[in-house]
Amino acid sequence: MTRAKNLSTVDIEAIVKILDGWSGKLTWDLLIKAIARRSKAVYTRQALNNHERIKNAFALRKSAVTGKPGSSDIKGGSSSELQAALERIARLEGENQRLRMENNRFMEKFATWAYNAHSRGLNEAFLSQPLPIVNREVTK
Repeated sequence: MTRAKNLSTVDIEAIVKILDGWSGKLTWDLLIKAIARRSKAVYTRQALNNHERIKNAFALRKSAVTGKPGSSDIKGGSSSELQAALERIARLEGENQRLRMENNRFMEKFATWAYNAHSRGLNEAFLSQPLPIVNREVTK
């Protein structure tokens, strides 16, 4: 077996979306198999766990699926459209919960940065200056 390519931002987003829609038992091995089916790349638990977004999404989804004992009762829905709608709702709720968690982490980081900038005497006008223009011309 060859080594899978390094996880890019797009790959991480795809894996997090797999976790958002996850229902039933969740283990690292099951997640690795689901990723392999979708992307044809096999990653180790350690490789996935090294990425903060994947690790947090996994922990959040694991607690969500183990905390819902009645979620398997939905499977007995009367129509496939109802079942599809319920699965979509569950996936969107999972995504919403993950995005709230990520947003809270960003807000905490921003508060830290704001405090550190203030303690160094940097004001909002200085911090809001636009980035310098990058010269992308071909070098000779």
